[in-house]
Amino acid sequence: MAALGRGEIRWGMGTSAGGSGGATDRVAQFNAFRARLNERITSDQHAQGAGLTPSTLNTKRFFTLDSSCYKGGALDEKTKELLGLVASMVLRCDDCISYHIDQCVRVGCSDQELWECFDVALIVGGSIVIPHLRRGVDFLDELRRRAKAGA
Repeated sequence: MAALGRGEIRWGMGTSAGGSGGATDRVAQFNAFRARLNERITSDQHAQGAGLTPSTLNTKRFFTLDSSCYKGGALDEKTKELLGLVASMVLRCDDCISYHIDQCVRVGCSDQELWECFDVALIVGGSIVIPHLRRGVDFLDELRRRAKAGA
């Protein structure tokens, strides 16, 4: 599923360097932001309870379609997430890249599989992908650090 808030949160380079965690924990910030906005966008009760206008039926249908698209079928979930990651890198959507890296890790992608996926994105997208690759690798490194720390 494409991440929400594209362009709203700008993850600076090195925000998680050294595994400092705390206020600079990109993974926790990203997941909290995404969960909060997904709830806002997909829940009429949440919006109305806060005095906000609910999203349209078309928006809710898109979210449902997006979620179901990544379920296993002729292509397994892992392959679909890797495809989503390549597309996100070529489209240069940092939130989407973070989301798909998180999902790839969740479905058991190895670092080698992810690096080969990054290679495909670089070939397809060219050198303009490099800054997004850097932020994606930083996000992946933080995910792996958190897993080792049991977070």
